Amino acid sequence: MHFNSVGIIAKTGSDQVLDSLRHVVEFLAGQDVDVVLETESASMLGDDSRHCELAEMGDCCDLVIAVGGDGNILGAARALAPAGVPILGVNRGRLGFLADVSPHDIEPQVGAVLAGDFVMEEHFLLEGQVTGRSDVCSALNEVLIHAANMPKMIEFDLTIYDELVYTQHSDGLIISTPTGSTAYALSAGGPIMHPSIDAVVLVPMFPHTLTSRPLVIPGDFEMKVVIGSHNEVGARVSFDSQIEFEIEPGDELVVRKKKKRLKLIHPPGHSFYEVCRGKLDWASRVGDNGGD
Repeated sequence: MHFNSVGIIAKTGSDQVLDSLRHVVEFLAGQDVDVVLETESASMLGDDSRHCELAEMGDCCDLVIAVGGDGNILGAARALAPAGVPILGVNRGRLGFLADVSPHDIEPQVGAVLAGDFVMEEHFLLEGQVTGRSDVCSALNEVLIHAANMPKMIEFDLTIYDELVYTQHSDGLIISTPTGSTAYALSAGGPIMHPSIDAVVLVPMFPHTLTSRPLVIPGDFEMKVVIGSHNEVGARVSFDSQIEFEIEPGDELVVRKKKKRLKLIHPPGHSFYEVCRGKLDWASRVGDNGGD
């Protein structure tokens, strides 16, 4: 695969991100590619050269480099997955499960990708729609339903293909993709899922019953979450913690797998298990800190 036009998007508001953004732009200037900056990223650099809005990058780029953290990739994924444009992440965040190009290795790793030496993964997204709303929202990590006024609980019914799974009384529910299993779902006690698995995990948030546990279901699903009409408080639904709005008692949220997948590019030699060892400290041994 050869990339002719490379788009760049950066998370604003950080000197470190700005430094890596400049580094990427300077490196690409010496490569045989057209460079297109996302409009806000161009403003960060004071660059009046070719730029466009993120939503338009799918029409003019065949690779997008996202500089920042995993959150930056989440926003880019929702915008670019429908166009099939692959994303490469330069990590200036914390963990960096998705954005894994080191800021110190921009030239060799981005150079390898441009030369066709890379690992490509496909990640599916979720899409959800609430009764009475025309918009359909997407999420790469998770769809989250929670009480609008914490720490109050909400009651809701969960059905999958019109079969009742349970009626639950809890702080909420995390509907997570394998990509999101190392994010919010993990902190709530959910399992870690390999990104190639075609499945979704449902993780209850502080359920009222001790027998409510994370549930893994096949990726070919359609689920409905109905907020109990007798709830005293409303609920909120969140998509990747970046799009959020209130839903009222009696409302119905329908969630399914999105047809278009995200194409995520990693530098050569990428391994999910190696990332887990490094990011989750799986490689440590008893005695590494001075013990016997």
